[in-house]
Amino acid sequence: MTVFKSVAAGALALALLAGQAAATEDFIVVQSTTSTQNSGLLDEILPEFEAASGIDVRVVAVGTGQALKNAANGDGDVLLVHAKPAEEKFVADGFGVQRFDVMYNDFVIVGPQDDPAGIRGLGDAPAALAKISQSAAPFASRGDDSGTHKKEQALWNLARVDPAASSGNWYRETGSGMGAILNTASAMNAYTMTDRATWLAFNNKGNLEILTEGDDRLFNQYGVILVNPDKHANVKADLGQTFIDWLTGADGQKAIAGFKVNGEQLFFPNAVSQTN
Repeated sequence: MTVFKSVAAGALALALLAGQAAATEDFIVVQSTTSTQNSGLLDEILPEFEAASGIDVRVVAVGTGQALKNAANGDGDVLLVHAKPAEEKFVADGFGVQRFDVMYNDFVIVGPQDDPAGIRGLGDAPAALAKISQSAAPFASRGDDSGTHKKEQALWNLARVDPAASSGNWYRETGSGMGAILNTASAMNAYTMTDRATWLAFNNKGNLEILTEGDDRLFNQYGVILVNPDKHANVKADLGQTFIDWLTGADGQKAIAGFKVNGEQLFFPNAVSQTN
């Protein structure tokens, strides 16, 4: 009887340990952007997904360029970023399974209220950047290969300006995230470009205000991609796809639309549901 009890106790202990081990595996790592984190979106919507699915989501919030590199190295299960050409290349190169639109908002150019470059009210973003360059007014750039930085670079190219030639002078590259660059711009009384969501959630605006907005070229699309398990066996494909299905489905899209700051919607869902 004692032997039986001992064996039974041992079996129970092993079952409990196995259950605990399985429970610890019910999580995914999402490589995402500082804008989804700084805006407060993920803090708002992830608890709803976790409660519905039992899957814990662990977010690595970095610039889009770094998120893409991390995911390509297998350091994550899902990618949620905002640089569509780079995302499409990520999939084409075999690192991702398929890309889906999730939501959008827009970028804005903010700057000091006295607006030394005279860009207030301009609906042409490249023209606004050209005027900033001509005035040599300070401009704070993320300089981190993020989605925001990629967009900024594209707009400088359209303006036919190479700001890197003035790096360290009026053009300041910090290599920091979205919230941090807004703090820098506020402290320097400088111009910068930001996604609208982070701007609305940002509490240290100081003397800064939105000066240029509304250009179609400031459109900011976010996409989600499952990291390819054929490239990295550690990818939790089933759990990751469950998250993607939720995010692009009715519940996730409703959660995104419901996220507001001071009554203002920050992101606009535009996914085509994969779970009809």
